[in-house]
Amino acid sequence: MVTGWDTRLANTLGRSAGKLTKSEKLVTSRDLLDFLPRRYLDVNKAGKLSEFEVGEQVVLVATVISGNSRRMRNQPNRLMYQAVIEDAEGQRAGLVFFNARGHDKALTPGTTAVFYGKLDSYQGGLQISHPSYSRGDLDAPDLYPGQLMPVYSHIPNVTDAGITRAVVMVLEALRADRVPDPVPQELLDRHNLLGQLDAYESLHLPIDHAHAARGRRRLRYDEALIVQVALAQRRARYDDLRTTARRPLPAGLLERFDQRLPFELTQGQQEVSATILSELSRERPMHRLLQGEVGSGKTLVALRAMLAMVDAGAQAALLAPTEVLAQQHVRSIEAMLGDLAQGGTLGAAEHATRVALLTGSMTKAQKQKVLLDIVTGDVGIVVGTHALIQDQVEFADLGLVVVDEQHRFGVEQRDALRMKGIAPPHVLVMTATPIPRTVAMTVFGDMDTSELRELPPGRPPITSHLVPAAKPGWLQRTWHRVAEEVAAGHQAYVVCPRIGEDDQVCDEETPDWALEADAPRRPGARSTGWSRPSRRCAGSRRWPAYGSR
Repeated sequence: MVTGWDTRLANTLGRSAGKLTKSEKLVTSRDLLDFLPRRYLDVNKAGKLSEFEVGEQVVLVATVISGNSRRMRNQPNRLMYQAVIEDAEGQRAGLVFFNARGHDKALTPGTTAVFYGKLDSYQGGLQISHPSYSRGDLDAPDLYPGQLMPVYSHIPNVTDAGITRAVVMVLEALRADRVPDPVPQELLDRHNLLGQLDAYESLHLPIDHAHAARGRRRLRYDEALIVQVALAQRRARYDDLRTTARRPLPAGLLERFDQRLPFELTQGQQEVSATILSELSRERPMHRLLQGEVGSGKTLVALRAMLAMVDAGAQAALLAPTEVLAQQHVRSIEAMLGDLAQGGTLGAAEHATRVALLTGSMTKAQKQKVLLDIVTGDVGIVVGTHALIQDQVEFADLGLVVVDEQHRFGVEQRDALRMKGIAPPHVLVMTATPIPRTVAMTVFGDMDTSELRELPPGRPPITSHLVPAAKPGWLQRTWHRVAEEVAAGHQAYVVCPRIGEDDQVCDEETPDWALEADAPRRPGARSTGWSRPSRRCAGSRRWPAYGSR
């Protein structure tokens, strides 16, 4: 007999595999073992109807006495199934399924099963609506070692006991074949983990809930280990890459920019910038995550890295998740650079460069001009959305890729931009999302990480308020408060999180208050304007959150 994880069930189970492989596409041994129970019913705790009160959740062993299907009055094309069950004391209760969908065949008279559901009162009797049930072999202690019966997703014409028997046969075949555990025994001992086959057995044939929990712990460890191994392999591939060392020119664009700054960099900005500039000068491509809350100065650190790249004779690309954010980046960068961003014009400063915007909404003529400036190297810094990833975008010499809000992009999108460099470009990823160290190691384990923990001096704190949309008085006061902040030269923003995925049709009319323009920023004052909330869509539920600073 051919055995192993990828053995077809037909080779192990024979004809009995037909129903499994046909209905649920359980083709191999691994497929079946990964078909885990939805829940467990404890037969030892199954009581009798007399032990429960109306309104309680019941778990009981009972036998179907009668059953019949009939069409529903309001929906003649739909069948409902009603049955009567009897417990060991002879007490009876009704079952009702408003969609027969196989229950009429599974719960035929004479069938004994474990039922789980809420006990209700109906027309003077007891009734359970849409109970969960398992038709396992209740008198087979060899099948259920702890009398904890697994309940699986429904498979037509296959009982839960039938699935369990198939699992037993597969486990026996795998043990006979001595299938190796992918995790070394040393790691299993260190973390007190079950072997892989033992873990599957504990999940499909648990002695108790603690036994099943040990199995789940092992499978979770396997998932985390697979992610970490994949990240380690990706990290190893990055470590093997070689690129062009990029060293900024003395008295160049970066130095001139630093001399013009009207403030001093924070200690964190200085340390992170020094680390980035050091890595840019190496032949191993930088692959770094920069984390810091809004206002901590991540963009300034990234801009200094991009200027250093331009000084070294290469180009830098900033990938933003939305056109609005990309436009904001361009305005911000040009404002900070001044005549240093006017390369090629009469009023440009020495060593000046140019900043270009590339988005999907630009006209064909606009795109063609920007693409030409990029491929000829006339533009040193390119800011754009997913349009930067398109095949027609070619760089003269892409040396640095900066990704803003990495969680909005996939690894493939980030790598697609990296592939546009003559040599592997350096990569700097920015995020304002707070990421605990353990999560960062899991999601960004292939990257070095830096953090900006302090805000620039003089920056006021941000005050946040949660406002229930169901309280009109609170909403009215909120808009008054927003108007007060904007009038004072400050900034306020509104966040309307969406709950659910049913936003399909949006209102055509946008309220006037959503179209307010950003107020101008006064020198030395707190930032002004607010971000626009999304239009409310039909079928959605939104709870606005408001902030001001």
